[in-house]
Amino acid sequence: MSDIRLIMIGSMIIFAGFYVASMAGSEYSQMSIQATQFDDCYDYSSGTAIQVSCMQAEHDAFLYLALALGLFGGGGYVIFKGIQGRWDQNVKNDEMLGPKHG
Repeated sequence: MSDIRLIMIGSMIIFAGFYVASMAGSEYSQMSIQATQFDDCYDYSSGTAIQVSCMQAEHDAFLYLALALGLFGGGGYVIFKGIQGRWDQNVKNDEMLGPKHG
């Protein structure tokens, strides 16, 4: 695969990591505040207060964080492999386009 394509794919993977982190972070930030300040956690997403397990909410938030960090790491690795790639220095003389010198 081309080096530029690897860099573009890595950038998209990192963008997906930011997307997952922002969606999960906004959903679970109030759960972490409730867990540290109060004994009970409530979910208000349906419009009414529904009591939920604080441990389960923290576990779900941790899984989303692990997924986002995995996407960041995977995208960084793919970008690194694209940058480390063998750009144009390994093109054979008979495959080069343009004017021939010599």
